[in-house]
Amino acid sequence: GWYGFNPGSTLMIKGYGNVAAICAVTTTLSAATGCVSALFTDTVLGLVTTGDAEYDITMAMNGSLSGLVAITANCCVVEPWAAVVIGLIAGWVYVFSSKLLILLKIDDAVDAIPVHFFNGMWGCIATGVFASPRLVDQAYSTDHSPGFLYGGGGALLACEICGILFIIAWTVGLMFPFFTVLKVIGWFRVDPLEEQVGLDISHHKGAAYDLTGPDEDVNAAYMASKHGAAEADA
Repeated sequence: GWYGFNPGSTLMIKGYGNVAAICAVTTTLSAATGCVSALFTDTVLGLVTTGDAEYDITMAMNGSLSGLVAITANCCVVEPWAAVVIGLIAGWVYVFSSKLLILLKIDDAVDAIPVHFFNGMWGCIATGVFASPRLVDQAYSTDHSPGFLYGGGGALLACEICGILFIIAWTVGLMFPFFTVLKVIGWFRVDPLEEQVGLDISHHKGAAYDLTGPDEDVNAAYMASKHGAAEADA
C-alpha cells in the first residue's frame, strides 16, 4: 500500500521515473530500519528490566509502520542514508511515546497515536532537516529551500513546524467539540462491563479470541519467573 502511496504520488512514470524510484528506495529503507529499531530497542529495555530477552512482534510491526509514516512527508527529497536515520529515530519515537501513553494512562489499544501522531510530527521535522537540494530540485524546482543540514537556513524547518502546529490546532478545534458532544450523550465509549466482556461479544455477537487464559499451574510458574516478579514489582 505504501508503495502506491509514496512512489504512486508522482501520478506518472514518464518524466518522473527518478522521483518515483527514490520514493521507493527511501520508503523501503525507513520501514525496515524502523522495524529493527523498535524491536531491538524494546528487547534491550526488557532485558534491562527483567533480565530476559523477548522479541515482541507488535513492536516490529508498529516500528515498521512508524518508519513508513516518518518517511512519507519527505520520501522524494531525502537521500537513502537519511532515510535510514529517519527510520532509526522513528523506531525510538514509537517505543518511548508508546510508553509515555501508558504512563499518562491514555487508552490507545493499537498505538495509533505513537505511530501516526508522534511519528507524523517527526517526519515533518525530518523533512526540514534532511531535504537534499539535489532531490528538491529534481522533485519540485530550484525555487525551494533545502533542509537545515544542507544550509537551508532553517526556512523549511520553520515551515514544517508551523504546519505541525496548524494541523494540531485544526484537529483539536474540530474534534474536541465533536467528542465532547459524544461524551455528553453517552456515545463516547462503552460502559466498563462491556469493556471487560469485550466488544466482540457485546456488539458483534461472537468472540474473536480465546479468552480462557492459562491454567493455574502455568500461571503460577510464570509468576515465579523473572517476568512475573517484574510485573509484581510494577
